[in-house]
Amino acid sequence: MLASGTLDGKRILVTGGGSGLGLAMTERFLELGARVAITSRSEERLRSALDTLDAGDACIAFQADVREPDGVQSMVDDVIRQLGGIDVLVNNAAGNFLAPTEELSPNGFDAVVRTVLHGTFHATSAVGRHMIAAGHGGVILSIVTTYAWTGSAFVVPSAAAKAGVLAMMRSLAVEWAAYGIRTAAIAPGPFPTEGAFSRLVPTADLEEVMRRRIPLRRFGRPPELAELAAFLISDAAGYITGECVVIDGGEWIASGGEFNALTQLPRERIREMMRSLRPK
Repeated sequence: MLASGTLDGKRILVTGGGSGLGLAMTERFLELGARVAITSRSEERLRSALDTLDAGDACIAFQADVREPDGVQSMVDDVIRQLGGIDVLVNNAAGNFLAPTEELSPNGFDAVVRTVLHGTFHATSAVGRHMIAAGHGGVILSIVTTYAWTGSAFVVPSAAAKAGVLAMMRSLAVEWAAYGIRTAAIAPGPFPTEGAFSRLVPTADLEEVMRRRIPLRRFGRPPELAELAAFLISDAAGYITGECVVIDGGEWIASGGEFNALTQLPRERIREMMRSLRPK
């Protein structure tokens, strides 16, 4: 829906850009005229992503672990040298797994929190300092989740870390506005992607249960999230900061209503049941 050239001249860094939603966002940013640097811990994923994107000099890749602040700073310095600066940071790198919390090890908790929360801080801090020093402002967009504010069973490290990321974006929206830096977040519902989705939804039965929780009765499509991300980092969203946009087909709001579960029934059965309850 966005016009060709919407992101002309934008220099964008996408962490975790070698696969999944990060790759989908990168592809759309390139189509709209941006130059993009992608990072991943996996050199193999980066090579595959560059082959898939086939964008020439418009897309460059850097192997980096967002958990390591020195490595992140070195990567950001390299991106700045090659692109001439960074106008947009997309914090997409993440990690997650299902586990009963009573069986969760300190190392398991630490692995997720260091990637999601610490990694987002390391990238945000390094890029933010660059934007402030350059004096041109910019946009920092982070991918969170709807359970950042509701919490969720069996993914406690991710819930805690994503809640921290959302608080970080809202805090910096106020603190860094003076430098012309906007922040925003996207909270996706289920988006099937290779790798992460299969680890969190390992069976067809669980997949169907999750689908039925969604009022629109389908999962998200990566291009839908990519289009939203492109809008939020564009100049068209220049008055949006500190906001978190949900894209989940109505899933999270459906989980809270007392009678929302009735939507699982055929609509005619619901009508009959309610007619029978009317006063005679």
